[in-house]
Amino acid sequence: MGHKHTNKKYSAATFQNVADNSKYIDLVHSGEDYFVRLKEIIDKAEKEIHLQTYIFENDETGNLIAKCLKEAAQRKVKVYVLLDAYGSAALPDSFVEDMVQHGILLRFFSPLFSLNNFYIGRRMHHKVVVVDGSIALIGGINIADKYHGTATSEPWLDYAVQLDCPAAENLQKLCNDYYFKKGSSRKILPVLHSAGNALVGILQNDWLRQKTEVCDAYTNAILQAEKEIVIVGSYFLPGSRLAKALKKACKKGIKIKVILAGISDVPLVRRATEHLYASFLKHHIKIYEWNRSVVHGKAAVVDNKWATVGSFNLNSLSCYGSIEMNVEIQSVEFAKKLQADFEKVIGECSEITLETLKQRAGMLNRLADWVSYQMVRISMLFITFLPHLRFLKNYGI
Repeated sequence: MGHKHTNKKYSAATFQNVADNSKYIDLVHSGEDYFVRLKEIIDKAEKEIHLQTYIFENDETGNLIAKCLKEAAQRKVKVYVLLDAYGSAALPDSFVEDMVQHGILLRFFSPLFSLNNFYIGRRMHHKVVVVDGSIALIGGINIADKYHGTATSEPWLDYAVQLDCPAAENLQKLCNDYYFKKGSSRKILPVLHSAGNALVGILQNDWLRQKTEVCDAYTNAILQAEKEIVIVGSYFLPGSRLAKALKKACKKGIKIKVILAGISDVPLVRRATEHLYASFLKHHIKIYEWNRSVVHGKAAVVDNKWATVGSFNLNSLSCYGSIEMNVEIQSVEFAKKLQADFEKVIGECSEITLETLKQRAGMLNRLADWVSYQMVRISMLFITFLPHLRFLKNYGI
C-alpha cells in the first residue's frame, strides 16, 4: 500500500527494522555487481522491459546488454529502450538498426537542436531498468565499459539500488510515460511504498514540468538532519538553495562529509569544485577525494535512517536542466549499509584539509580553479536557463 509523501520529520520508531529488507531493496555497486544483476533480470523478463539511460556505448559491456535485450525481444518480451540523443550520440547507426531489427522498440530523447520545445540543458539523464513491473535497478550507472571496469581499470565509483517491491510498478509507469511522451508523470505525486519495514519512493526532477522532488528531498533531509550527512558527489557544485541548506546544517553542528573526485572525466568541473574547497572547509565540511577511479556516484545518507541513490548531481544542471530520477529510502537497515560502504570508501580516500589545500594551492592553481569555476558556472547558467527556444514561437520568429 502506498503512503503519500510528506516533508514531516520521522521519529526513530518509524525506522525501527525487525525484519531483513534486503529481499525488497538492495544496494548495488558499479562493476560486476551491477551488470551481473542487470543481465539476470533482463534474462528473466516475461512481458515487458523498460531501459532508460543517458549513455549506451558500443563497447564490450554495451554489446553484452544489447545481446540480452535482443534475446528478450526474440522471446516476445516487449523491450522499450529510451536513450538520450546527446549522451548516446556516439552509437553507430548500424548498432541501433540491429537492435530495432531484432524487435527492440528504441527511441532517442530529443534531437540536439529543436525549435519546438527543446531546452538545451534538458537531457534525459535517467539510469533505470524495470522488468515486468516487479523488479528494477535505479541509480547512476550507464551502460559502458567504464562503469563495468576492465582487466586493467577499476569501474567508476557509482551506485544503484535493486528494487523488488511495489515501487517497481510505480517506476514502470513513469518509464512508460517518458517513453510514450504521455506527459502524465507531471500529475503523479511522489508516493512512499512499503518494502518490508522500509519505505521506498521514486523521485523525479524535471524543472520544466515543475517536478523538483529530488532537489526538495535533498534539501529537506539536509535541513532536518540531527547528527550526520554523508554525500558522494560527482560534478559537485551545489546551487544556492542546497549550499544554504548545507551551511545551515553546519551551523547546527551537523557533521558533514563529502566524497569527491580526485580523478574526473571532466577536469574543468573538478577544478571548479576545488575552488569551493576553502569555503567548505571553513564551514567544517570534511572533504575526501577518491583517486582510484572516476567518481560518478550520486548518493547520500542522513542520520543513518534516510538515503537516496540515483542520477541527480548536486549542481544547477540537475536541479533545473536535466530530467533526473532517484530512489528515496527510509530505512535504518539500508542507510546503515550505505553508510558503512561510504566509510569504507573514505578509508581509501585522501582527506583534504586547509593545510593540504595550502600545499597544493599556489597562485596559478588558485587562479585556474577560479577561472574554471566562473566558466562552469556561466556555462551551466547558459545551458540550463537561457536557450529554451520556445520563446521563438512566442515572438513569431
